[in-house]
Amino acid sequence: MDFQLTEEQRSLQETARAFATQEMADIARDLEEKDEAPSREHIRRYAEMGFLGINVAEEYGGLGLGNLEALIVLEEFAKVSPAIAFPIFESSVGPCRAVEHFASSELAKKVLPKVCAGELTVAVAMSEPDAGSALTDLKTKVTEEGGKLILNGQKRWCSGGGHAEAYVVYCRMSDAPGAKGIGAVYVDKSMKGLSFGERERLMGFRGIPSADIFFDNIEIPKENVIVPAGGFRQLMEAFDLERCGNATMCLGIASAAFETALSYTQERKAFGKELVEFQAVQMKLAEMAMRVEASRLLIYRAAKNAEDGLPSVLDSSLAKCFANEIVRDVTGSALQVMGAYGYSKSYGMEQRLRDGWGWGIAGGAIDIQKVNIAAALVGRRFNQRA
Repeated sequence: MDFQLTEEQRSLQETARAFATQEMADIARDLEEKDEAPSREHIRRYAEMGFLGINVAEEYGGLGLGNLEALIVLEEFAKVSPAIAFPIFESSVGPCRAVEHFASSELAKKVLPKVCAGELTVAVAMSEPDAGSALTDLKTKVTEEGGKLILNGQKRWCSGGGHAEAYVVYCRMSDAPGAKGIGAVYVDKSMKGLSFGERERLMGFRGIPSADIFFDNIEIPKENVIVPAGGFRQLMEAFDLERCGNATMCLGIASAAFETALSYTQERKAFGKELVEFQAVQMKLAEMAMRVEASRLLIYRAAKNAEDGLPSVLDSSLAKCFANEIVRDVTGSALQVMGAYGYSKSYGMEQRLRDGWGWGIAGGAIDIQKVNIAAALVGRRFNQRA
């Protein structure tokens, strides 16, 4: 058991940190102000640096590294802004991995090289107006008519909705009840019958567009089936890696909040001495540091236990749930020690508080993760409907 990064991992981390802080920091502030996503030019620059598809196989245009390396890079970008980190999230721990693991090689070869080259963005469409935490209640459905697959339905809370060029859509693909009838298809934005609602206006997540998606008799090529009916478990296995990405977004935000607070308390003075000289401030700094380091260890363990595959539901839920909770505590404490400066939009801490809070809702709420953890511990699922 080795708790040290390798020389190669440290080099990758330093490269990502330098790029995110030196080349993207000003851009991130602009995206936050305008609530705009990174441009195609920015994303192509990511591709040039090798930051897209870090853990995607080389045959599909990725670097072929492990999940841990992908999360290391994601954290460095998330420290600066979730908006500039999101393209890395989508390409390395999001819907693209479902395509890589479960779609046909033909579809993977069609999609993934474009993603890794910065030419295509793929988002996941899961939640619906009446199916969020209770995902198996989803109603978006594929039917077969005259040998053709026809998709109808609606999705909500899709990060990237209306902005991404393609979508991995969870849908009902048979009349089997619950999870047994669920699979997923790949939908291109150019397909006839696809439309979007108005852009959501959220408390945080500025620069990560979200909108309702409407599917009206969209004809889906059979080769665009990623997982057929009955493949819900496979989709959730891929989503276990996305949970680790969610946790890493929280880690990056919390880590940046802590580092900012640590620096601030050694510069700002009150009553003639630095804030860090006050024991109450020392306690807050220590608590922040403990939470950040514990979160990082849980995430790294989940990634390492999976090696290059997909993490377990227990490891990923533990990591996500803990990170979701500590980011709220850490950003709140950091804002408090900075006082009015923390509350000011000019210093970025209030943004971290807003963004950090959202990740405990996105990708499975905190309480749902606790249900997952309990189920994994006892070895059976609990019926929430009884």
